[in-house]
Amino acid sequence: MLLEINPHHPEPRKIRAAVEALEAGEVIAYPTDTVYGLGCDLMNKKAVDKLYKIKGMDKGQKLAFVCQDISDMSRYAVMHDHVYRMMKELLPGPYCFILESTKEVPKVVHWPRKTVGIRVPDHPVALAICRELGRPIISSTAARHGSTPSPDAAEIDRDFPGLGLTLDAGAGGTVPTSIIDLTSTEPKVIRSGAGDIRQFQS
Repeated sequence: MLLEINPHHPEPRKIRAAVEALEAGEVIAYPTDTVYGLGCDLMNKKAVDKLYKIKGMDKGQKLAFVCQDISDMSRYAVMHDHVYRMMKELLPGPYCFILESTKEVPKVVHWPRKTVGIRVPDHPVALAICRELGRPIISSTAARHGSTPSPDAAEIDRDFPGLGLTLDAGAGGTVPTSIIDLTSTEPKVIRSGAGDIRQFQS
């Protein structure tokens, strides 16, 4: 089902509809500050499996957490002082950071070496969903592996049969987040995407 939503002032009843779909174990498509994402409830293993299936992803490809703020991030990622300072400066924004994970992270979504990919998008709809749900969305770019993300919500809704709901907030972007690994002494750029990455390059 395609549901139009105001990208700047999302209607509470439409956010509630998205959260009800997530709570029912559905996968939804929703807007972020970069591209449209596919997301489900972090705590629902069947929903996570469904997300992998809908996207046609190998279980070796990792999913990211979408959090409402840095405080929410700190439940799932170890926030050393230098990491916290960087998060305060750059988030919300178009970055996914790989950080050491805490014991709160379900095993089904652990990255290698007990790490987690985590982000806080600068988009009112995504943040409102996380707030209303009360926990992060587990998420992936709404695109097949190797293809450019579509900016069109209706096209995404058609391309991914099995979605419980697609929130249409107008044209999205086509450049996904930059992925930065902060688990070592020096930051490492895993994927160059949206956002300025010069500060992470030596």
